[in-house]
Amino acid sequence: MAHTDRKSFLQQAAVTLLSGTPEMEYNDPSNKKLPRHLSKTSTGITPYAGTFGTAEVFHLLRRTLTGVSKSDIEFFKTKTMSDAVDYLLTLPANPPPPPVNTYSYNANLSDPNVPIGQTWVNAPANGTLEFARRQSLKAWWMGLHLSPERSIREKMTLFWHNHFSTEMNTVQDSRYLYKYNALLRANCLGDFKAFVSAITLDPAMLVYLNGEDNTKNAPDENYGRELQELFTIGKDLASHYTEDDVKAAARVLTGWRNNRNGIASFFDLTRHDTGNKQFSSFYSNTVITGRNTSTAGIDELNDMLTMIFNHDEVAKYICRKLYRYYVYYVIDESVELNVIEPLAEVFRDSGYNIKTVMSTLLKSEHFFDPLNQGCVIKAPLDFLTGASRAMNLQFPDASLLQAQYSHWLYLQQYGFAIGQDLGDPPNVAGWPAYYEDPQYYEMWINADSLPKRNLFNDMMVYTGNNRNGFKLIYDCIAFANQFSDPGDPNKLISEITQLFYPVDISQTTKDTLKVSFLLSGQSSDSYWTTAWVTYVNNPSDTNAKNTVNSRLQGLLKYLFGLAEYQLA
Repeated sequence: MAHTDRKSFLQQAAVTLLSGTPEMEYNDPSNKKLPRHLSKTSTGITPYAGTFGTAEVFHLLRRTLTGVSKSDIEFFKTKTMSDAVDYLLTLPANPPPPPVNTYSYNANLSDPNVPIGQTWVNAPANGTLEFARRQSLKAWWMGLHLSPERSIREKMTLFWHNHFSTEMNTVQDSRYLYKYNALLRANCLGDFKAFVSAITLDPAMLVYLNGEDNTKNAPDENYGRELQELFTIGKDLASHYTEDDVKAAARVLTGWRNNRNGIASFFDLTRHDTGNKQFSSFYSNTVITGRNTSTAGIDELNDMLTMIFNHDEVAKYICRKLYRYYVYYVIDESVELNVIEPLAEVFRDSGYNIKTVMSTLLKSEHFFDPLNQGCVIKAPLDFLTGASRAMNLQFPDASLLQAQYSHWLYLQQYGFAIGQDLGDPPNVAGWPAYYEDPQYYEMWINADSLPKRNLFNDMMVYTGNNRNGFKLIYDCIAFANQFSDPGDPNKLISEITQLFYPVDISQTTKDTLKVSFLLSGQSSDSYWTTAWVTYVNNPSDTNAKNTVNSRLQGLLKYLFGLAEYQLA
């Protein structure tokens, strides 16, 4: 099949991964469903008017949250589709508390300015502690992904991190990196034009793309190029901005510097090119008038952004990126005509308000189209946070600060091991799975990453991970106990698979799982029911607990290993 030849994993589960159709149904000649990549949908951005049932709630939450728990589903099932989207797009009033010093538990990393448990984000720079502070930042960020927040904020922050990419290992200064992170979070649903202006002057971005080295005597074209190629216009156009446009943009941006002590950027007129900047016919031959004033830097930047945002392609480019991140990676003629173009019009008409365009997309009939459900492969971070949230994995609280950050960092590092290093995308374009045609999301799965994905859940089911005196492990019994009737093996398997999988597995498969694991090969459902009731009536009975727990462990290990689990 077209998108599956490159990986044996995808060969074995091509229909499941690409169409959401169980293989048994697809092989049935009477079934007329086509695999997702061979199917067409003509739906557009008209508001969805269909049923907002359990499947639709799951779909919405899988695409907007960093993991979905059973309690999340129950919470949103009480809402209408429109109210659910509005709730997700209503961000918390305050930013999360900043990362803190946990590194000084190591005597060799004592911080003279920041006590253990206090934040370092405004502290003086300290080269000796830089790596430890960046690790603190990564752990904290992963912790936010694992939090039970029911808003799109973290998923959206990660989207913009991939769009306005920086690399921690290049920027180095952890305080700049925290400000960059806070900027993404604060602007994630705001005015996109203002967002671009702010990111242009962000201290971390000025370091990462050489903006602080861009002067009238030695103009640096790095940011001027990426501003157009990656951040606003895109590069896949028939007619295009020119190399002279890149040079003119670099001249506009000369003079910006960083104040390391103040942890902020500032404009230095003595380094600024005060001449006029001529742009090409792509930008209607616009001339940015050079200034020789203290506000020249921001005034010329505003003029240039007005020029760029007057181009229709900006809205289309951003809408395509949002579509590939939240819906599906293939944008065919129908999607371009029925979704991207009208969505871009909504974006422009709103004054480039991100919340407005996200509301339109998430409430659209196209978003809830069955062909767009269960058709993408989970990114590594979604895989890790999704499993943790689904299993209600209990992390140490703030009273065990060192253990808390240690376990958060462990999951962040595991994300790196399976292909997504939070805070350090491979380059300025972000992670290739979001833009590399034609593979896109399929790049997340390979002969190295798939076994490691399975190993993570196997470990969490059976042995857990012990750090700083705290064991992180799935509580299989507590997990089962949250469902409607855990003593009924049929209901239990049905409800677990509904939570785990965006596409249903066959009843034959469910029956096989029941017999193989919960019934231990027996034929009567009472074999599980009796074991469960015995445990519930005698929870301190070690044998009764082990009987139930071992069967659940085997079942969960198997369910985590199925191809369907890799889908969202």
